[in-house]
Amino acid sequence: MVTTRHPRETFSSTTKIVLPNDTNTLGNLMGGNLLHWMDIAAAIAANRHCRQVVVTAAVNNVSFQKPIKLGNIVIIESQVTRSFRSSMEVYLEVFVENSVSGKRSRCNEAMYTFVAVDRQEAPIEVPETIPETEEEMGRFKGALRRRQLRLVLAGKMKPEEATELKALFE
Repeated sequence: MVTTRHPRETFSSTTKIVLPNDTNTLGNLMGGNLLHWMDIAAAIAANRHCRQVVVTAAVNNVSFQKPIKLGNIVIIESQVTRSFRSSMEVYLEVFVENSVSGKRSRCNEAMYTFVAVDRQEAPIEVPETIPETEEEMGRFKGALRRRQLRLVLAGKMKPEEATELKALFE
């Protein structure tokens, strides 16, 4: 059994085109549709990491930076940044491409958390994540702080136990 994975082994890229049924009355992609597409892309990356059934545990830090218009091509790139015992943080970047000019720009990002489960839906262990690049290492380190913050806010961890968060203020 593989006990470690490099983030690039878990990379996923999804491409969609914004159709009329995906938009609101302003001709912009509805945020809920984008979240749905991102959830699927992130689930694929998490599944590639552990090769198990994964379920969404949290949608963290979603940022809608600019609208996505009818007819635009949407590219969603996702990658596992860090794994814990049974959970994995997945970083997503969303790019929009003008279907006429081909110009591509970054428009959204998010962090999703997934948990690997067995057939009885009980959490199971996942392989460790081994970052290699400087960017991967930065996301890897930040994942522990983000996890502790999420657990504190959910009441699943006492603030005094969040050592990585406390270190930011000391």
